[in-house]
Amino acid sequence: MSQKKIRKKAQAVLNALVSPEAELSVVFVDDSEIKALNKKYLNRPGPTNVIAFPMREGECSDVTPLLLGDVVISTETARREALKSGISVETRLDQLLVHGVLHLFGFDPEKNEVDAGNMEAKAAELLEIIDNLDHE
Repeated sequence: MSQKKIRKKAQAVLNALVSPEAELSVVFVDDSEIKALNKKYLNRPGPTNVIAFPMREGECSDVTPLLLGDVVISTETARREALKSGISVETRLDQLLVHGVLHLFGFDPEKNEVDAGNMEAKAAELLEIIDNLDHE
């Protein structure tokens, strides 16, 4: 997926979340890189598909309120998950992008079932918007 396409999709997600001026970075890494981040920052073993690093949390969160944070996606894990699910890699990357951005906005599916349901519904809405971009 090209940088231009990623930028367009991320902007569509931010627009839909009523934060068109917000900033975020999207970083694509391999499994070894995300495994190291997962261990260092979340104290979890092994690679994962996506990690979000929100900048709106903590004592300095008000310094740059438009800076949402970073979304780090493992392309290797995304490829494996796409193959296993029978979907395209681009579709899986879109899902992980949306999931990561929603984490930056405070959605947490591990909190409870209600939050998980809210995140799932919002993700479906945002993925439909992204899917419509591909058909323009």
